[in-house]
Amino acid sequence: MKQKEIGKLPPFSVAMCVYAGDNAEWFGEALQSITLKQTVRPDEIVIVVDGPVPKTIKNVIHKYMEISVQESFCLKPVWLEKNRGLGNALKIAVSQCQYEIIARMDSDDIARRSRFKTQLEILDLNPHIDVVGGDISEFIGDKQNVVGKRTLPVTDKEIKRYAKKRCPFNHMTVMYRKAAVMKAGGYQDWFWNEDYYLWIRMQERGMVFANTGTVLVDVRVGEEMYRRRGGWKYYKSEIRLQKYMLDHRVISYGAYVMNCSKRFIVQVLMTSRMREWTYKALIRS
Repeated sequence: MKQKEIGKLPPFSVAMCVYAGDNAEWFGEALQSITLKQTVRPDEIVIVVDGPVPKTIKNVIHKYMEISVQESFCLKPVWLEKNRGLGNALKIAVSQCQYEIIARMDSDDIARRSRFKTQLEILDLNPHIDVVGGDISEFIGDKQNVVGKRTLPVTDKEIKRYAKKRCPFNHMTVMYRKAAVMKAGGYQDWFWNEDYYLWIRMQERGMVFANTGTVLVDVRVGEEMYRRRGGWKYYKSEIRLQKYMLDHRVISYGAYVMNCSKRFIVQVLMTSRMREWTYKALIRS
């Protein structure tokens, strides 16, 4: 990466989504981690409220709207009458962001203190990079109760090689250029694979990727996460994406067969407990 003196960092937006099933307390912690506890705060936070939500979540949004006035950042909620799913909600969120650089954040995770500064410096020094993500630390209950870590390749070449087997970014950590995302068609509805599908389409268009090689976000996990990553519906979504990659010559037929076979074992044949052990022992570090 280029080396030059870093001047004033560019303004940026944060794209978030929240829906009725989210935990209001965790949502508040997520917002706190990207505002009051960040070394570099966002200039704008766009929160797409994906359908009707309970009063507890509304209260968190109203609380941080008041804080945004005091702390000089813009918080813009976008209220949807019906739940439209993550892919559609994110498409709306990105379109509503006014700044060229956008960071993703999930509604129940905790950003590390220097997350945005780290990513902004990389994008500022390397205008050819379109997406920069990072590693995650996974915890249950208390943030100190770390149960896993997902470490990803750092360079563009390594990331694109990794993408032939698995999703090359931790979605909740990414920061990207809006123009590059829009050029690839933006987010689209794809069950549990909205992000992976986007990265593949960006790769096809020659976008340049990077990961920091450092942990940027602490991520909540639990038995529910491993349950969601199994079953026929999830498997069919994964296989449909693998077929897209095969048809578009991102992967070979041999890689397609191997990827589909591994996913069938993990997502269909294994119980949630077995899947949890596999992720922790073999897939996560």
